[in-house]
Amino acid sequence: MSTTFKRTLTGEVVSDKTAKTIVVKVERKTMHPKYSKFVTTSKKYHCHDEKELASVGNVVTIIESKPYSKLKRWELVSIQK
Repeated sequence: MSTTFKRTLTGEVVSDKTAKTIVVKVERKTMHPKYSKFVTTSKKYHCHDEKELASVGNVVTIIESKPYSKLKRWELVSIQK
């Protein structure tokens, strides 16, 4: 029996214009290799939102899932704010 752990991320919804899809921007801090300062980097994830609950500005939690389309490989779990 193999157990697989799915990644969970928390980010802000930046778009909800398409049907059953939201775009979530996840920010993380990385250290600059030369200057040793923390730099904020961000990445956008397309997520499946079956009931279309999330709207722009919400902070949401997403989880890895099966591929829904070319870009959607994440799924909405909960809305924080």
